[in-house]
Amino acid sequence: MAQNGTIENGLARNACPPPLPQPVKIPEIKHTKIFINNEWHTSIKGKKFPTINPATGVKICDVEEADKADVDEAVRAARAAGQRGSEWRLMDASSRGRLLHRLADLLERERAVLATLESMDTGKPFLHAFFVDLDGSIKTLRYYAGWTDKIHGKTMPVDENFVCFTKHEPVGVCGAIIPWNFPLLMFMWKIAPALACGNTVVIKPAEQTPLTALHVGAIIKEAGFPPGVVNIVPGFGPTAGAAIASHMNIDKVAFTGSTEVGQLIKAAAAKSNLKRVTLELGGKNPCIVFADSDLQSAVEETQKGAFFNQGQACTAASRIYVEEPVYDEFVRLSVERAKNIVIGDPLEPRTSHGPQIDQHQFDKILELVDSGKKEGAMLECGGCAVEDRGLFIHPTIFSDVKDHMRIAKEEIFGPVQCIMKFKTQEEVINRANSSHYGLTAAVFTRDIHRAMSVSAAMEAGTVWGEYALAEYTEVKAITMKLSEQLTL
Repeated sequence: MAQNGTIENGLARNACPPPLPQPVKIPEIKHTKIFINNEWHTSIKGKKFPTINPATGVKICDVEEADKADVDEAVRAARAAGQRGSEWRLMDASSRGRLLHRLADLLERERAVLATLESMDTGKPFLHAFFVDLDGSIKTLRYYAGWTDKIHGKTMPVDENFVCFTKHEPVGVCGAIIPWNFPLLMFMWKIAPALACGNTVVIKPAEQTPLTALHVGAIIKEAGFPPGVVNIVPGFGPTAGAAIASHMNIDKVAFTGSTEVGQLIKAAAAKSNLKRVTLELGGKNPCIVFADSDLQSAVEETQKGAFFNQGQACTAASRIYVEEPVYDEFVRLSVERAKNIVIGDPLEPRTSHGPQIDQHQFDKILELVDSGKKEGAMLECGGCAVEDRGLFIHPTIFSDVKDHMRIAKEEIFGPVQCIMKFKTQEEVINRANSSHYGLTAAVFTRDIHRAMSVSAAMEAGTVWGEYALAEYTEVKAITMKLSEQLTL
């Protein structure tokens, strides 16, 4: 036991906690142009589009709008940067890792600026952006920086006078199309594994949230990446996004977003050059709460899963199945907790709940909330917009939700928690698996054997980390015949 203000676990017991990070005042947005070949370009067609602060409805700035012609330029730059004999292609693997670490260092330096831009552009609370999005982005870069010199092939047994081995080579030019809910984090999830494997990238940020991606363009140049290795084309899905998906000189496309757009991208990739495609699409993720679980903890964690980022996450905990004996208490505790969520200005430290991204998403969420009321679910709290606050929606909880209801089947992508009741383990597994989605799932129980058996039965799973590297390399098998004569 520490006494008289002595150190315990590295901190003085009576010491003041460190001050919270603060948003940065940004008088002018510096980077609003298209980033190609480490240079800033205006749109070939001369178009611009506004980016709006969803918390205020006020335009932040105008951004150059990339179209097909701009994507063509970006692809040419990426293709040149990755050709044999180029600086990037000749760079050894450990040097690629050092560049990724250097980029992570610069993100650390720019952390408050980037968190402020992210909060302004998305409406998410500043502290969430600072501690979650920036932290995740920096760790992603450092994780893949460590992999650059550990991507290797295998040797294979063949006939005695032959040797056969594999090499993992870059796919080539990788296109990436990212969503608006975690703009910076998704940017890093796409470029980090691609660059670690030696590819070049053409990336389109969402038209709602281009600002952090463009700011990072300047940091990429400062970090020392050769021209053309990363190219950033802000624009719209039907134009810039479609050009990436169908481009004959892009070798792979990675997309995170809606299922409907994912289908379009896969079709465009097939009709063009049969490029490789990786997709992370929607989710309607089940969370199963058994009666033996730590109920308070289950309430807290499922609510974080439902309401974090205003519910705008494909991994959101949007279907909560609670065992019958603890159902009523779980609902009561959930409502009590939801009513304490602080709604307000995303740049204020106390705020934990911001606005939805835009009017389209706002209207879609409230339309689905209305469907829940009409179909007979019990509205426990929320269910409406915040008065006089534009795109803000109260955290919403429905109980007595049935599996056939739209709110139980469709991805809401908003702050809506649906709580359902179950009686048996077999029943809840079947109900949880009766969905077209299979992104993530969670189980709350103190019984380790039950946790393992239910987890094994769930038809959901997400692939991250080392497995992502396989999507950014081509495996080449090389067979050599050995001379039967010894060379002296």
